[in-house]
Parts: sequence; structure tokens; C-alpha cells
Amino acid sequence: MKKIYLLLIFIGIFSVFCTSELQAQSPLSKDEPQEKVQIFPNPTTSSIVYITSESGKSKTVSVFTALGKQILFKVMTTNVLDISSLTQGVYVFRVKIGDHSSVQKVIVN
Repeated sequence: MKKIYLLLIFIGIFSVFCTSELQAQSPLSKDEPQEKVQIFPNPTTSSIVYITSESGKSKTVSVFTALGKQILFKVMTTNVLDISSLTQGVYVFRVKIGDHSSVQKVIVN
């Protein structure tokens, strides 16, 4: 019985030393800069918002409620997004450009 305990202790110590040498890999390459996305005006009282990026490429925009329910999905080739269907509240906008994704909070008054 003592041999089993010693074996388990040895395996535990060995696994701690082996896993401490491993490093997590970042999903983003350090050579590749993150795409900067701006959503304005924020907070807004308007029925449109402007979503701009440095590259000017097409964007995939998903809008979520504060509870996480997706309520709007749009593939944009321009910078203007119609949000007239949104009521007052706080929303989470996820903008995806290529492999890059940006998440921002937008307040609609």
C-alpha cells in the first residue's frame, strides 16, 4: 500500500515539474498587429452608428443584449450600421474583420 502512495506522489511531483516548463501559446501572433475598430457615437441617441477600422475591409457585426442573446447580425461593406430596431439599453458589439475580432459595449439612449 505504501508503494502505491509513493508512486502517486512521484507521479504528482513529476507532472508538476513537466507542466511548469510548458508555455501557453497566444492565439494572436505578435508580428501581426491587432485591427483597431471604432464605434461612434457612443453613447448614441441616433438610429445609426459608424463602425470604422484601419484597413477598411468588410466587417461582420454581431450585436448582443446584456444577457448574451444575439439580436442583430450584419455583414458591412460601408461604415454605417442601422440600429433603429434597438431599444434603449446596453449592447455588446462584436466586430470581426478577417481573423481579428473586437468586442465593445455600446449604450443606446
